[in-house]
Amino acid sequence: MSSPSSSPSPASPTPTSPATDRGRDPGSDLAELEALARTHERLLEQIEQRVIGQREVIELLLVALFAGGHALFVGVPGLAKTLLVSSLAEAMDLEFSRIQFTPDLMPSDITGSEVLEEVGDGRRSFRFVPGPVFCNLLLADEINRTPPKTQAALLQAMQESKVSAGGRTHPLPLPFHVFATQNPIEQEGTYPLPEAQLDRFMLEILVDYPDEAAERQIVAMGASERAPTSPVLSPAELTRQQDLVRRLPVPPSVIEHVVALLRATRPGEDRCPPALRELLRWGAGPRAGQQLVLAAQARAALAGREAVTKQDVRALAPAVLRHRLVPSFAAESRGVSPDELVAQVLAAVPA
Repeated sequence: MSSPSSSPSPASPTPTSPATDRGRDPGSDLAELEALARTHERLLEQIEQRVIGQREVIELLLVALFAGGHALFVGVPGLAKTLLVSSLAEAMDLEFSRIQFTPDLMPSDITGSEVLEEVGDGRRSFRFVPGPVFCNLLLADEINRTPPKTQAALLQAMQESKVSAGGRTHPLPLPFHVFATQNPIEQEGTYPLPEAQLDRFMLEILVDYPDEAAERQIVAMGASERAPTSPVLSPAELTRQQDLVRRLPVPPSVIEHVVALLRATRPGEDRCPPALRELLRWGAGPRAGQQLVLAAQARAALAGREAVTKQDVRALAPAVLRHRLVPSFAAESRGVSPDELVAQVLAAVPA
């Protein structure tokens, strides 16, 4: 494998076909790739001791984590979304913070604030008190229950891994990830996330009910019974493996396939099929393509494979694109879901 000429920040991944890095030993990258695949299995084992029947959700969570991105979990209450994220933090020895979003939450409750204090000689000065966003893994619970002004407090943190307060910029500890939850049922008293903020989430992960066998096991386990977890990876090791993911080769054919998918989502493009043009108002932008490639790199790396394939891209397309497509009035009136739109895009661009 090879190394890109510059490494983008975790909040704004820019995956490209890497350039050759003559100073790197390919054998060491292969050994690290094998170690990452073993780490993947150990993480699954640790998390599934607590979260039962959600293998696909856990896999997507790990893709977002090792790709250096953020994820939005959408599901009804009681499906272990919060438990999933907190269990991941324990299994990776990450500094974890949880914010329960409410209508009265202020931006400073997230980022921190300046406080006036007296110093020893009687003078007064302002001191910045960091908020809960200063962590490795932030759980934004029910993020759509707070007004847009407070939601926007996370934008700079998610995009640039830093916050501005009191005229100064404060870097966040790395790695930094935001995993947010959203309840799709109860809409009264909620504030839909603006498109700009939705676009900062690499994946939108749908959390569904477990199957019958898994639910029987969950019910028998009891609410208070929680298996212990052991740390599998340190933050420094996670950062190193995220760098490894970015070095995974992406063939030109895969880049072309991603571009074809993106352009098929835009109703003004020739590649958009006629049946889709009346169902879409806006399609996915270039950031969606960057994050789709990076997520595909993570999926391949977690499986221990040395290169990305079109199958990786197509498997992750629903999670990357569903929250980035803006349906038209015709689609909404017919009840066409975002996943149905993505399915039509995939059908229009065969592998």
